[in-house]
Order: sequence, then C-alpha cells, then structure tokens
Amino acid sequence: MKFRLIGAFAAVALLAACATTPKPTTTTSGAAAATSGPAPGSEQDLVRNVGDRVFFAFDKSNLTSEARATLDRQATWLEKYPQVKVLMAGNCDDRGTEEYNLALGWRRANAARDYLVAKGVSPSRIQTISYGKTRPVALGDNPQAWAQNRNAITSIQGFNPQAK
Repeated sequence: MKFRLIGAFAAVALLAACATTPKPTTTTSGAAAATSGPAPGSEQDLVRNVGDRVFFAFDKSNLTSEARATLDRQATWLEKYPQVKVLMAGNCDDRGTEEYNLALGWRRANAARDYLVAKGVSPSRIQTISYGKTRPVALGDNPQAWAQNRNAITSIQGFNPQAK
C-alpha cells in the first residue's frame, strides 16, 4: 500500500512539473545585453539598420533620390565604423549581352562608390566589382525580378568585431 501511495505521489509530482513553464530569465547588463542584436559594424548591422543595396532604372546607372538616401545612411554608418572596408557590387537583370551587362554593372558600382567618396568615405575603403547578370537576387523573367536585379549591393569585407 505504501508503494502505491508513493508511486501515485511521484506521478502527480511529475505531471505538475511538466505543466509549469519556466519563466525566461533576462539580463540587462554586461555582455548579455550586447548580444541582443547584430554586432555593431557587422554586415547584419549594415543590412538591418542602414540598407545594403540601391536600385537602378532599366539601362541606367544614375542614382535615384531613394538610392542617394540609402547611400547617405551608408556613409554615416561607415563614418561610425572607420575600420570597415566594403565591396560595392554592380548587378543587372538578365536582358542584354554579357559584355554590356558587365559594363553596366561597373557603372552602377562606381556610381555608388563615387557617391560615398563624395560624402567623405575614403576610396581605399571601397572596392568595386561587376557581376553583370551572373548573380541575380530574384529569379524570373518579369518586371518585378528585373527591378530587384538592377542594383548595387554593399557588403562588408573582412569584418572583425574586435578591431577598433
């Protein structure tokens, strides 16, 4: 009889333990608080807080007002993180020849680079490349995909969160 009573008590205790959900613990100081978002100066920080790409009209490499606004934020962000170097990659949609799109991608990457340099970013911190139509971000042969693929994308080169 004692074993049945002890067994029943143990079963009730196990069920009670499973039914309660532990409260999450939060820390608001020290290193734990710093890990809640992307590392400052990282590519994730750039993408989330500033924007990593600008878009172009068909067959154009001139910057729109929206592109300039994004590049203004990038210039401010790069001023805040002087150790960060970036790669500016020019891209095109899949229409046109490979040679034409490579040249257009270069013009787009250099237009974005030149704008950042004019805003005070050292040219030695910005490398450019053209991928032409070889690295689409959106698949499809339609106006929406083409518009997404006409861009210049800024990416971080050699990020080291410990560098100052």
